[in-house]
Amino acid sequence: MRKSFNILIAFTIANICSISAIAQISRISGNVKNISTSEAVSAVSITVKGYGGGTFTDGKGNFKLDVNKPLPVTLVISSVGYELQEIEVNNPSEFVQVNFKPASALGQEVVIAATRTPSRILESPVTIERLSAAIIRNSPAPSYYDIVGNLKGVDMVTASLNFKTPSTRGFNGSGNLRLNQIMDGMDNQAPGLNFSLGSVIGLTELDVESVELLPGASSALYGPGGMNGALLINSKNPFKYQGLSLQVKNGIMHVDDRSKPTSAYFNWSLRWAKKISEKFAFKIGGEYIQAKDWIGDDYRNYNRLAGTVLPGTRTTDPAYNGVNTYGDDGAYDIRTILNSIAQAVPFYAPYINGLPASIPVSRTGYLEKEVVDPTTVNFKVSGALDFKVASNTDLLLSGYWGTGNTVYTGNDRYSLKDLKMGQYKIELNSPNWFLRGYTTQENAGEAFSVTSTMGYFNEAWKPTVTLNNGVPTPLPTDWLIQYASVFLENKLGGQSDITAHNNARAFADQGRPLPGTEEFRQIFDKIRSTPISKNGGLFVDRTNLYSAEGQYNFSQWTSKVADIIIGANYKRYVLNSEGTIFADSAAKIGINEYGAYIQATRRLLNDRLKLILSGRFDKNENFTGKFTPRLSAVIKVAPENFIRLSYQSAYRFGSTQQQWINLKISSNPRLLGGLKTFQDYYKFNSNPVYGVDENLFRGNPQVRNFNKFKAETVNSFEVGYKGLVVHKKLLIDLYGYYGINNDFIARTVVAQSVNGNIDVFTNPATARANLTDPTKVTVYSVPTNVEGKVKTYGFGLGLDYTLPHNFFANVNFSSDKLSDVPENFEAQFNAPLYRVGAALSNTGLGHNKRWGFNVAWRWQDKVDYTGDFASGELPAFHSVDGQVSYKFPVQKILVKLGETNVFNQYYRNGFGNASVGGLYYISIGYNLF
Repeated sequence: MRKSFNILIAFTIANICSISAIAQISRISGNVKNISTSEAVSAVSITVKGYGGGTFTDGKGNFKLDVNKPLPVTLVISSVGYELQEIEVNNPSEFVQVNFKPASALGQEVVIAATRTPSRILESPVTIERLSAAIIRNSPAPSYYDIVGNLKGVDMVTASLNFKTPSTRGFNGSGNLRLNQIMDGMDNQAPGLNFSLGSVIGLTELDVESVELLPGASSALYGPGGMNGALLINSKNPFKYQGLSLQVKNGIMHVDDRSKPTSAYFNWSLRWAKKISEKFAFKIGGEYIQAKDWIGDDYRNYNRLAGTVLPGTRTTDPAYNGVNTYGDDGAYDIRTILNSIAQAVPFYAPYINGLPASIPVSRTGYLEKEVVDPTTVNFKVSGALDFKVASNTDLLLSGYWGTGNTVYTGNDRYSLKDLKMGQYKIELNSPNWFLRGYTTQENAGEAFSVTSTMGYFNEAWKPTVTLNNGVPTPLPTDWLIQYASVFLENKLGGQSDITAHNNARAFADQGRPLPGTEEFRQIFDKIRSTPISKNGGLFVDRTNLYSAEGQYNFSQWTSKVADIIIGANYKRYVLNSEGTIFADSAAKIGINEYGAYIQATRRLLNDRLKLILSGRFDKNENFTGKFTPRLSAVIKVAPENFIRLSYQSAYRFGSTQQQWINLKISSNPRLLGGLKTFQDYYKFNSNPVYGVDENLFRGNPQVRNFNKFKAETVNSFEVGYKGLVVHKKLLIDLYGYYGINNDFIARTVVAQSVNGNIDVFTNPATARANLTDPTKVTVYSVPTNVEGKVKTYGFGLGLDYTLPHNFFANVNFSSDKLSDVPENFEAQFNAPLYRVGAALSNTGLGHNKRWGFNVAWRWQDKVDYTGDFASGELPAFHSVDGQVSYKFPVQKILVKLGETNVFNQYYRNGFGNASVGGLYYISIGYNLF
């Protein structure tokens, strides 16, 4: 009885306390408007001074805030681009109208990437660039990925409309492995295909809150791969950004009918977010893009072994191999066939013996526009659930999934058809810590190698030479037999060499399937859907990544000494290509990787000096562990003026492909991983391999030995200045850097005799031709570490100026340079020596300040581009983008007329990639914040 009485008393007291607590809750309501335009301001932070908790304004500028403390209270109203305001509230029934005064946002943006903790961009210890949602909204570029390409010091490689790879400080190309791309804390790189997919899956433009770019070494905080920087893409919080948002962009491309008729461009996206209660909010989003893509249309003659452009066309060079033609990649020596004829018919022998020692010819290829479906389709969806499990702790469940068709350039042109990628995350975060786990699920769909497909296409239609257990067994129906026979017949009839060659080709090509015909389609569909491992072009790739990561900020206990954060992560790659990419035909291959980091920040001399020391250790099971430090100092030389100094190192382990690839694409060299497993399997020790260089072609081959495959590293030194001057209207950002690269990872091409007979290499007259004869020589491309130190250095200058009447101007200039490159080493630096950009914009023109515009110009110097697919000079080019917009504030609608590459001056920023022309569109957006 007494126990029951005690329980009753406790229950009564608890209820009285609850009623008392409820009685103290006051609900404050209000609205925030821009005092200059009378427009509602959304996503404004509303907090109570000296008290935890808060809320945000909705799409109409309204807010409601429950305060569990006695009135009066002081509300703190803040948002980037506006002056902070404090308003005292004495009566909960009083409606709070806030007239928000715009202020310059120059240098006031808060960034996370530089230190993994919030800080003003002015005080960043390293160079950093930031794109806000407002900048993205007012840009003429059709996607936020395109905007990144206009930032200071950034190079963009465009493989196709939807496949663009940004890079900084050189060493760039399609699918750059030296710049980490991180989306909402998740590594955005495809674990098997080894390229970042931010423009294919992930955030829609409507859901991007900010993009932060760290040029230069960033491994100390973000792990392997950050040799040249990190790109962080951050999404919008559903508690902060609510409501339905829609955007429709429709336009046209190919307006000059250069490669295809003028065609339509569609880009439709939506986002819906809602706060159900103070404890739960959700968001969903989607985007659909469809267009007729740019194509690779460089049909110049190309020598793939030497990596050089040659004179000649299909009608003037029998061994012609166009950069963007496929099926013509191998060169076959018809002299072998002619010698057989001379033995069979001695009467012809004297004449045949007088012909050149080597007569290479290639099969007739197909143009890229004939074999690659130009229809680009991209569909992606995303969603997130946000639960506030405690006052300052959120549980997030999110997913991103995308599918579509696009074209990618690696060591070949790849048609990524029906590609599917998904990323799924669970995360707990609080102001001082976070824990997250995520997975990347990759499915290559019907992706295929264009070169491999068309090489096997030609063989399926008519064999070049029939092989019997690898031994040539010529038949009269073979393409090469027909070619050689007619060539000899024409030469005996007195025809010139080129006429004889052209007549021979016309005869051997009789009945060749033409693009668009049913015969062509049947053969093509069969080959492209056959795995590469079975003489087709298909990639069967379902590689997955599993990752866990956590971080804790100990500053609340260590602030008297230093602000300290500690973090760790674990990754597991599961390679699954069924032998089409990796050496995994027998079973899936797992790769484990883990790392940990620590950072300490100390402020000295009354906050005039900030020192930051970071260190990280990472271990991949196939590489020796790496430790990387970063030491930075930020010196306040005057109010809003800072000098930054930093030393940092970065590294990258070989990618999953550089570790485990085992891929043969048509006549190209077999791609091997750099692990010793491959060297043992292919018996490099007992049957030596020789470097494919001029020594080989001079008949003096040199054995190529391989040391242990190591991580690539760089030590980088940087000095910079960022400050506000001229009444805080001009922001100056200046940097210079110097980097020393060690153990650079690059591929080297080597040759191995099939039967161990070195004679195939020692005759200069036949050595080059023997490389294309699979019965005599096997050619490999193997990743290795380059001996010696490769140096890089450069600088950048950015000027942002706020002009009267809402005008804003920007100018930037940057340069990157490479030096001390070892002989016979292709660094693939691929950065122009100089690049310049400028922009002029306004977001509030006219009487009601409803008009806006933005004009951006970019010029870059020529580039001696080197890549795995093709190499050559890219001419200098410039491009102009522009947009004019008009907003309807009451209806929350923004109409924009935009153009990229306004003058439609085609350019390539990657050798062998698509030629990029103009895109012209009209955009209608609703509730774009």
